[in-house]
Amino acid sequence: MSASLKGKTVFITGASRGIGKAIGERCARDGANIVLFSKTTEPHPKLPGTLYTAAEDMEKAGGKTLVCVGDVREESQLQAAVDQAVSTFGGIDVLVNNASAISLTGTEATDMKRYDLMHDINTRGTFLASKLCLPHLKQAERPHVLNLAPPLNMSPNWFGRHVAYTMAKYGMSLCVLGMAEEYRNKVAFNALWPKTVINTAAVQNQLGGVPSVQQARQPTIMADAAWHILTRELDCSGNFFIDEDVLRDAGTTDFSAYQVDPSLDPSQLLPDFFLD
Repeated sequence: MSASLKGKTVFITGASRGIGKAIGERCARDGANIVLFSKTTEPHPKLPGTLYTAAEDMEKAGGKTLVCVGDVREESQLQAAVDQAVSTFGGIDVLVNNASAISLTGTEATDMKRYDLMHDINTRGTFLASKLCLPHLKQAERPHVLNLAPPLNMSPNWFGRHVAYTMAKYGMSLCVLGMAEEYRNKVAFNALWPKTVINTAAVQNQLGGVPSVQQARQPTIMADAAWHILTRELDCSGNFFIDEDVLRDAGTTDFSAYQVDPSLDPSQLLPDFFLD
């Protein structure tokens, strides 16, 4: 029997756009149930798309959806979404911790409101979503948690540039490291990170827009890589995967279709953070 997420329930934080939305659409193509958790109910001037438009696209792809409006920083809202997911679909098979905040600022330029936002969404939000979903994941047949988090690269280079963001993002990675060990043979925990910059609203806003975007890949590469991880067996746990490596292992040799500008030589693509 070929690998599939048909009938599985996939809970995604930050599912309204970008990588979270792309992963939802890829899972929906298998006929999965997608629980979209985010606070984006109205279009943002710089961030197009809402939970509802994302849900429409996922249903067009072949999935069933449940829209849950909430903030990953608010335990009661996240718990309500988990409860609603279980009552609607009967359980949770997969959790994708995608919600994230970014500020590429040095120490003195990082105000504490932004510091708290990054740590509350990235590290605390990932820990909280995992904690609340685990009672249901443990009852699933082949449960997986996937954090959109980098490998733990201890090079001072990545701390010196933007230590607050690095700490917050590595908090998501540490959740993988710790929970994979804590729930060994019970729930799989893995991380996925892109080899190149991905064309998302965050990149467009943080890295200067059009020139950066032209040297990026589309979120679909992360979605396809995520699918390959989420359809593996339970013993695939505790890994820090890179999207291109996952797809190469699966037999992909030509990645030009994922590029924003397919005419660029792959060497011209921008490498993502935390990769030497």
